[in-house]
Amino acid sequence: MTTLLNTVQRYADAHADREGLARTSIAGLTIVRATEVSDLLYAISRPLVCLVLQGSKHVAMGAQAFAFSAGDSLLITADVPTVSQITRASLAAPYLSLVLELDPAVIADLAMQMEAAPAAAQAPVRVDPTDAEVADAALRLMRLLDRPAALPVLQAQLTRELHYWLLAGKHGAAIRNLGWPDSQARRVARAVEVLRSDFAQALPIERLAAVAGMSPSSFHQHFRSVTSLSPLQFQKQLRLIEARRLMLADGVSASSAAFAVGYESVPQFTREYGRMFGLPPAKDTEEAKSKVRASAAV
Repeated sequence: MTTLLNTVQRYADAHADREGLARTSIAGLTIVRATEVSDLLYAISRPLVCLVLQGSKHVAMGAQAFAFSAGDSLLITADVPTVSQITRASLAAPYLSLVLELDPAVIADLAMQMEAAPAAAQAPVRVDPTDAEVADAALRLMRLLDRPAALPVLQAQLTRELHYWLLAGKHGAAIRNLGWPDSQARRVARAVEVLRSDFAQALPIERLAAVAGMSPSSFHQHFRSVTSLSPLQFQKQLRLIEARRLMLADGVSASSAAFAVGYESVPQFTREYGRMFGLPPAKDTEEAKSKVRASAAV
């Protein structure tokens, strides 16, 4: 893990943006770097595995909470709402993690070759120690970034190997259903993609159910069991997270952000924003900007 940490840290130091993200030319592979404890971060995460290499983090999904640190892997196997916070990070020892979005097509092909049947429903968020084989495959994948000529030839092979070790290890049963084309998780995922792309529009439950290939009542039940939210709650959280991003990153006013993400009533937007983030929009964004200014002045 030490060699992987050094490789990831070198890449992050050279490529991380001001949000601490170092995106790579390998599809779905990103490094997260932070030099201080973060505020609460709200997201609806895609299925992914996060290998923590230095520092520590706390993630909550509903009533479940997970604390994890260097040597642990966070696995998310469905599009679920999370509230996270980096809890240990400094300039001398920044928080560093390697994040890979899971590829259902690769998982499906591997599961067939491994003759692995669909598993019973698993919790969508879990934390386990990182397997040595996973860390080794991740290291070789990271080293490809220093050899651009080798990327087109070896990238797919090493990404596939990393997925294989995830399936073969303690994470296997939890991620197997992601690749099963007719599983409830994959059906719900098709509807989630519509919600992600069209969240500012009115989306009747009948349309989403048809995309998932289910009846409306069955879809509502399975959607909640996979994501922990109803379709309406899921769409609302997508809208509020995007509205907050617009206000913080682009300086958009609360009313403009509300209308941009599909709200017709600013008071309703203000109420729901406050319930989710703990403060009304204007106060929340001002506090966030003040923290950024204070941090920049240090």
